[in-house]
Amino acid sequence: MPEKRTTARARRDARQGKAATTQAGEFVREEMHHKRSGKHPVKSRRQAIAIGLSKARRSGVKVGAPKRGRASAATRRKAQRG
Repeated sequence: MPEKRTTARARRDARQGKAATTQAGEFVREEMHHKRSGKHPVKSRRQAIAIGLSKARRSGVKVGAPKRGRASAATRRKAQRG
């Protein structure tokens, strides 16, 4: 569950007409902060980015699905659903 502050920042970006990647960047930034502070032990920076993008998709940001070869077919299907 993303923090209210993060969701508010992403919504502000959407209102200002910024790109979806900028909106999703707020969620990734939050995830990196959690990684640094030790809130949950992700194995790598890339995993933290993936979690952040997933949270952004669930919050309604129109971020594209991962490219072929980057993630499994099941993950790409889940990302395309929203």
